[in-house]
Amino acid sequence: MAKSTKKKPAKRKTTRKTKVSLGQRVRRWLRYGVFAVIGLVALAVILPSFLPVPQGFYMRSEARRLGDIQRVWTPMDEIAPVMARSVVAAEDANFCNHWGFDMSAIRDAIEDGGNRGASTLSQQVVKNVYLWQGRNWTRKALEALMTPLVEAAWSKRRIVEVYLNVAEFDEGIFGVEAAARTYFGTTPEDLTAREAALLAALLPNPKERDAANPSQFVARRASQIADGAATIARDGRAACFED
Repeated sequence: MAKSTKKKPAKRKTTRKTKVSLGQRVRRWLRYGVFAVIGLVALAVILPSFLPVPQGFYMRSEARRLGDIQRVWTPMDEIAPVMARSVVAAEDANFCNHWGFDMSAIRDAIEDGGNRGASTLSQQVVKNVYLWQGRNWTRKALEALMTPLVEAAWSKRRIVEVYLNVAEFDEGIFGVEAAARTYFGTTPEDLTAREAALLAALLPNPKERDAANPSQFVARRASQIADGAATIARDGRAACFED
């Protein structure tokens, strides 16, 4: 007589619902927020390394105040090399030798009691493209954080190109194209060494200086810049943005 076998009923699998605490949810969203911020900063730094750079905060505020500004984006290939050398000689002669901060210039500024500027071209580009004007510590801290990122993502040539297109050369005059046309009736490509030096001599006080009718100070400063531009061309300190 065959034994009858009874199948045991299968055990139901029970799933435990784990409760997520409020603290865990907050930490999770904080992580998401941090990753989102990092991603946005990365995009904000990487995209302008090859795409046209939009107007910064200061440029937009001047456009609102004046009703309009003059600015035409000009690629580096259409700018006289002596213009690039002139602004580097005027603002940041060691541009090719640092990673965004000129430590020797910073030390000199500290020893001078803070009466001289120590901002590099890279720092000025970060301020003009991403930040706002002023000397408050929040802006300075953001500038210090973003400058190495720009140096890492952009080429030196790109930094100079952007600087030449966002620098202010007079009230409502931004970029070398508008400056060359306004002061000398020419194009950035056709600027002479003297004209380039005069434009560079307007920095960093363009609203108080005139390149077309230079004061003795501006004329003397332009002569120094022209000598400096020739010097960095000879000693190799212009190589990083001319290659």
